[in-house]
Amino acid sequence: MIELNNITKIYKTGEVHFKALDNVSLKIGAGEFTAIMGASGSGKSTLLNILGFLDKPDSGEYLFHGEDISRLSDDDLSVFRNHIAGFVFQQFHLLPRLSAVENAQLPLIYAGKGKEKKSAKEKLEIVGLSHRETHPPSEMSGGEQQRVAIARSLVNEPLIIFADEPTGNLDSKNEKEIMGILKRLNEEGKTIIMVTHESSVARQAKRIIRMRDGKIISDSITASKSEKYLTALSDDKMQVSNSAFDGKGSSFGQAEFIDFILQAFRSILTHKLRSFLSMFGILIGVAAVISMIALGEGAKQSIAERMSSLGSNIVTVRPGALRTGGVMLQAGSVTRIEVEDAIQISRLKEVKNATPNITERAQLVYRNKNWNTLVQGVSTGYEEMRSAKPVAGRFFNEEDVLTRNRVALIGLTVVKELFENSNPLGKEIKINRINFTVIGVLPERGASPFRDQDDIVIVPYSTAMYRLFGKTYIDSIDVEVRSTDLIDEAIDSIQALVIKRHRLTGDNVNSFHIRDSTEFREAMASTTRTMTMLLGSVAAISLVVGGIGIMNIMLVSVKERTKEIGLRKAIGARRRDILYQFLIESVLMTFTGGVAGILLGVGVSALMTAWAGWAVKISLYSIILSTGFSVLIGFGFGFYPAMQASKLNPIEALRYE
Repeated sequence: MIELNNITKIYKTGEVHFKALDNVSLKIGAGEFTAIMGASGSGKSTLLNILGFLDKPDSGEYLFHGEDISRLSDDDLSVFRNHIAGFVFQQFHLLPRLSAVENAQLPLIYAGKGKEKKSAKEKLEIVGLSHRETHPPSEMSGGEQQRVAIARSLVNEPLIIFADEPTGNLDSKNEKEIMGILKRLNEEGKTIIMVTHESSVARQAKRIIRMRDGKIISDSITASKSEKYLTALSDDKMQVSNSAFDGKGSSFGQAEFIDFILQAFRSILTHKLRSFLSMFGILIGVAAVISMIALGEGAKQSIAERMSSLGSNIVTVRPGALRTGGVMLQAGSVTRIEVEDAIQISRLKEVKNATPNITERAQLVYRNKNWNTLVQGVSTGYEEMRSAKPVAGRFFNEEDVLTRNRVALIGLTVVKELFENSNPLGKEIKINRINFTVIGVLPERGASPFRDQDDIVIVPYSTAMYRLFGKTYIDSIDVEVRSTDLIDEAIDSIQALVIKRHRLTGDNVNSFHIRDSTEFREAMASTTRTMTMLLGSVAAISLVVGGIGIMNIMLVSVKERTKEIGLRKAIGARRRDILYQFLIESVLMTFTGGVAGILLGVGVSALMTAWAGWAVKISLYSIILSTGFSVLIGFGFGFYPAMQASKLNPIEALRYE
């Protein structure tokens, strides 16, 4: 079964070179029970590690059923460690957070049989521990822990059992029980290779090999070989062996994803406080991102609503030319805008509505109170165009316009200044000494950078022209275009119409102008987008800080669990299995923190609205972005610790203190 030819192994510590094995040659047949003896430093453990596929020789040849093992990669050797070999360690190396049956089941995970608990229970029954299968190692004696380790070594039906000082930490009673189990396994056909320093234990083997200074000094047979030994690999073991030699070993021993998830949960729950503190940074980061983006989106929506209250898709026709190079055209070069212009413009196909506009400041008087405010004369279309539906009362109608009725709608600031807490509807006020009846209260607009938009009075334009201000022309025309896509086309049509109606030629063509608020709206939208991105970026910094915390904790976890990693590799875990395990653990922590952060972010956003009165809008985009980013943080910052764990040498990891 096994043949070693001139095997040499040299350990280097700084400038000191120690030859642990010196040209060792050895043959071991199937079904043997071999004990390797020697003093400390004789090379017996090194020989066992090489025989058990845990280590590679520096030179020489290791043949397993005629195939050279020494040329295989670490992942291919993992296949042999999982399917061909079973390990029994002196220190037991049981995982403290798992029960006896879960410890015995570990090799099945890396064989892709993680759900098959029946086999693990059967092996525990073989070693006499079926009644203790749910107990963790802390509730077991040393002998019971060693029997669990033997059950673990048997669970994948290996051909060879490697035992490193299996009785070294046991009393005489437990020693006898463990040796009885090993002898019984050998009689059933298992090949046993055992390292021991006790002669009484070695004599129970059928062959004793003694070592000194890295060399075999004696090799003696103490009993006849069992008649039941295996003469060849079974079909399934042959398939595993051939796949490893063909470089396809990575397809075997693939742990199931659900087992990685369960292991990650166990690890997180084992260190609850530390895991919570690690997730807390991600939690705060996600909550900050969601609440800050919600604040930015709320501000953008609020601005959009304010802009909507001013009128959407609005262009304004005004007399005179725009300022060019700091010089205004002369007063004579101004086209007077007329009501008929508004009527004709409203009939254009691109236009939804048009209203004349007369604006002057006037003095208001109600009883013993007076107030100077802005009075605006408009048509009935103003209500829809400027989203000016009264919060109380009504808007004036076409009859009020035709009869030049003295009716008025007042803003909230005017209500406050003239009427305090009384109802203004139906009350008579004087505007420039002319009596008007208040028929409605305008909706709240708030302040703009230029004036208080609630400090206003609205009257019919005909009343403003002929009864209030004595004008024969209007100050401007507000035009609502049917859609933003038609604004440029509408401006061209309006310009052509005004030029035609007023017969403008030459320089007089520029005696009026059309103002478009699209650029202003786009600038405001761009500003709010920038603000949202800035708030989100600042909040994302806390996510990165949380990721650094995750990396720190994962690095600590790798150090703390070095022996566990060594054990997992010794029973068949490949590099990618260890990498996935720690990566999933990192991502699971950040994802859990992200979900908690979503709930906290939504709560904080609600509090900002309830307590501070700020406009917030929680978007699905911000939730997906922050959660996805938190997972990427877990992957990115967990990758280095996971890679460090996957690269650990199983021998060095098992010896780590």
